[in-house]
Amino acid sequence: MLRLLNRRLGGLPAVQVQQVQKLSIAELEDLGEALLDFTETADLEVYLEKFG
Repeated sequence: MLRLLNRRLGGLPAVQVQQVQKLSIAELEDLGEALLDFTETADLEVYLEKFG
């Protein structure tokens, strides 16, 4: 998933990398679908806020 995020959004801040690494399989699957609509790292930040 991190490879896809990096390809779509460019380099990610370390904090976001750590947050993604903590997601469950189901959450990663959901993120994979949401990623299709992301255009900037702020989109990922908003998405990750759901998981606190």
